Order: sequence, then structure tokens, then C-alpha cells
Amino acid sequence: MTIRPIVRYPDPRLALPAEPVTMFDDALRELAADLLETMHAAPGIGITAPHIGVPLRVVVLELDASEGPRAYVNPEIIWTSSEMILHKEGSVSMPGVNDEVERHARVRIRYQDVYGNVETEESDGPRAVCHQHEIDQLDGVFWIRRLSRLKRERLIKRYEKIARG
Repeated sequence: MTIRPIVRYPDPRLALPAEPVTMFDDALRELAADLLETMHAAPGIGITAPHIGVPLRVVVLELDASEGPRAYVNPEIIWTSSEMILHKEGSVSMPGVNDEVERHARVRIRYQDVYGNVETEESDGPRAVCHQHEIDQLDGVFWIRRLSRLKRERLIKRYEKIARG
């Protein structure tokens, strides 16, 4: 397992849709392990392959240490609740800033595990928020695009100030 360099906002790679995974091999499992190591080092609770410059549809989440990490390959949202929630979000690619984003309270996703097995998972609360946030990233939608223009501009200014040190 290797800690990989994280792509920082406003790198244009963060705005590109990721490609579907077609090879379920040792290289994919190594990528998932590297994502987990990198996420822990960041620190964060979720990371995608595009966050480390790899344009593949792979997500690793670890919201609760007792449940352990989960890898999602080619995830897609197949159902959303009509109920919405506000939740603070941030990104390993834009450390030091966060803001509240409105998301669906519950979602159902279909994905593959690192061996190619198709699974579905229904989630609510923080896990549902993470699923939506990371799938957005795989689609090339960086989380701050979900904010109003004014909030987004303020957040970018704050981030630039932090990044300058």
C-alpha cells in the first residue's frame, strides 16, 4: 500500500468524468488499498481514484472504524428519497474548508466490489451524503459546484488564503 499524492483544487482533472472499470484484477485491488492509505493520511472519510489523478470510477469510504472501509467500483445512484438534508462537506482535494450542501436523505446505489460482483446498498444520513458526494466527483462534479455562486466564491477565497499559508 502506498500513499499517493492528492490532486488539489482547481486541477482540471477534478472536473473530468471518470472512466468505468473493466478489469477486476490485482492492479484494481492495489489501487483500492492505495486509496485507503491515502485517505487515512489526508485525513478523510472518502476518496475517489480521480482524487489521486487516476481517471477510474473507484471510491473508498470509511465512515466508522468499527465497520471498516468499503470499496465501490462503478457506483451509480439508482434511487433517491424525496426528503433532503443539509450536511457539512469538504474534500481531500481542498483541505481546510467545508460548507453545508443539500443532498437526498436516502439513496440506493448499485456498484461492483473489487472482484466484479454486482451489489446494491441503501444508505441514509452521512453515508448517503458520502455516496452522492463521491459519485458526483466520479462524474466530474466537484462538491463546491453544489453551493450558490456567492458561497462558492467565498469558500474559494478562504481556501486560497489557507493554501498560501
